[in-house]
Amino acid sequence: MALKAAFIFVAPEADAGKHRAVVETPVVELTVVGVKDYRTAAKAAEELVAQGVSAIELCGGFGIEGTAAVKKAVKNKAVVGVVRFDNHPGLDFKSGDELFR
Repeated sequence: MALKAAFIFVAPEADAGKHRAVVETPVVELTVVGVKDYRTAAKAAEELVAQGVSAIELCGGFGIEGTAAVKKAVKNKAVVGVVRFDNHPGLDFKSGDELFR
């Protein structure tokens, strides 16, 4: 059985319902979801866990606060990791913590 994992990226104009894709390999089924803010990320993470996702990786746009919000949302039903940029090049070199409070 393949690992069900997800990658969530944050981009202010992203629509979590439209901006998503699934990549299936023999060992991992990866769902990629774009979200517009931390609140939407937490909701998407809850939905992904309900669909059987057990590992979630967050893009570098998520700061400490955004990562904590997603971790809290999944209630230890999935592990949460993060790619780190202190100042993300896709967000005008700011952290999501600065943009999505």
